[in-house]
Amino acid sequence: MKREKRFPKIWIWLAFICFALFLLSSNASQRGGWNQAEQLVVEGATPVQNFFKQTVRMLIDLWDDYFYLVDVRQENRRLKLELDSLKRENGLYREMVATQKRLTDLLKFKSAVGQPVVAAQVVGLDPTGWFQSVVIDKGTTSGIKRNMPVVNSSGVVGRIVSVSPNYAKVLLIVDQNSAVDCLVQRSRDRGMVRGRSARICQLDYMVKSGDAKEGDVVITSGLGQVFPKGLPIGTISNVKEGEGTLFKEIKVTPAVDFSKLEEVLVMLQASSEEQENLSAHSMN
Repeated sequence: MKREKRFPKIWIWLAFICFALFLLSSNASQRGGWNQAEQLVVEGATPVQNFFKQTVRMLIDLWDDYFYLVDVRQENRRLKLELDSLKRENGLYREMVATQKRLTDLLKFKSAVGQPVVAAQVVGLDPTGWFQSVVIDKGTTSGIKRNMPVVNSSGVVGRIVSVSPNYAKVLLIVDQNSAVDCLVQRSRDRGMVRGRSARICQLDYMVKSGDAKEGDVVITSGLGQVFPKGLPIGTISNVKEGEGTLFKEIKVTPAVDFSKLEEVLVMLQASSEEQENLSAHSMN
């Protein structure tokens, strides 16, 4: 209560001082100067007046600064939201460009293959986490059957091993159960590419007299009734003379990066089972 009563008194005294200075100023202008009593009043009241004047100015400046900072903070929030929106749009644009490039490459590869194909998306991975098989979003309703070859713009992906009306399972060439008859493109030496791990294959049955070097491209031979001839399988990354065996030890890096596999093409040729039936029928 005392504090509440003190503030009105201060403002009353301030008003009184200002009024007194006004009267002194008016009287001084009429007489041409101050007398001794007026000088004492001026000397005592002017510093007080200046103090309150500066205090009021400081409060006004603080008030203005406060609203300025509020406006700046709101502007910063708005700019941050705009920046986040632009980042999202930029990310979507980059994804669209990358997807467009992959689809363009697939389209070029499709034209080069020269036979009917079905484009499919990878929608599932091997649940073991080894990425040695994938599930695609096309099945028998799209004409897909077992043992049909699967490729992308880089090369051989694998073959269909299981199929349902709307989905199919692809066994990748890096799976240990996969085997693809192959040729060394440069020397035309033959062998068999088998899966070894998630990122590497091995080329078996290459005799020691065979001509295979690091950097050689390995392609499908066309034998085995699954893959057409000439599809890229990978590149030889290591060659060793096998100990206690007639064959070389050769590692092949797949042409396809299976960790980034998203779209594939299924080549709609007759499955190996149908080819065998057709061959048997023709012989009869």
